[in-house]
Amino acid sequence: MGIKRNEIFEELKSVVSGKTFDAILPPLVFVAANSLFGLDAAVITALGLAVLLGAARVLKKNTWLYALGGLLGVSIASALAYLTRSAAGYFIPAIFSSGLLLLLALGSLAAGKPLAAWASHLTRGWPLEWFWRRDVKPAYREVTMFWTGLILMRLIIQVTLYLSGDPARLAWANALLGWPVIIVVLVLSYIYGIWRLRSLGGPGVEEFQAGKEPPFKGQPRGF
Repeated sequence: MGIKRNEIFEELKSVVSGKTFDAILPPLVFVAANSLFGLDAAVITALGLAVLLGAARVLKKNTWLYALGGLLGVSIASALAYLTRSAAGYFIPAIFSSGLLLLLALGSLAAGKPLAAWASHLTRGWPLEWFWRRDVKPAYREVTMFWTGLILMRLIIQVTLYLSGDPARLAWANALLGWPVIIVVLVLSYIYGIWRLRSLGGPGVEEFQAGKEPPFKGQPRGF
C-alpha cells in the first residue's frame, strides 16, 4: 500500500503523547489505594495524583488546558465514587463518555456525515467539502462503522463490569480498552483509510483545493 512505518509513527505522535500516561495512571492508583486503605483514602490519593500530574504539565510549559482537564476529570470521578460510596462509581464518567461517543458515531452515520471525517477535519483543518465528496466519504463512513463496533463492545464490557461491582477489573478494562486499543485502532484506520481513498479514485486535498480535474493522483498522505 506504500505506507511507510515512519509515516504511521509520525501520525501517531500527533495524537499520542504523555497524556496517555496521565489518563491511565489515576484509575489504577485509585483502585490500589481503595484495596489497601479504603474508599476515602483512594479519593484523596487520586485527587492528589491529579494535582501532581497537572502541576508537572504546567512546569513543563504544556498548555494548562490539559492540566485542568485531567484534574476536572479525576475530580468528577472521585466525587461520584464518594457520593455513591462505591469504588465502581469512579468509572461512571468513563461509561458515560463511551455511551455519548456511541451516540455521536451512530448519529453521524445516520446523518451521512461520518464521525471519522469530523475528527480528521478538526485535527487537520482540511475543508469539509472534500470529506463529503462521493469519491471520498465512503472511506470515512467505513472507518466510522469500525469505530462504532469497537465503542459498542467497550461500552458493553464497561457496563457489565460496573454492574458486577468489581472496580479492579473495571480499572484494568478501562486501561486496556483506552489508549492501547486506541493506538491499534488509529493504525488500522490509517492504513485502511489511505488504501480506501486511493481505491475510490478521488482527489487529494491539495488537488481538490486547486480545482484540478481527473484523473487524480489521490491523497498521498494523511487520513
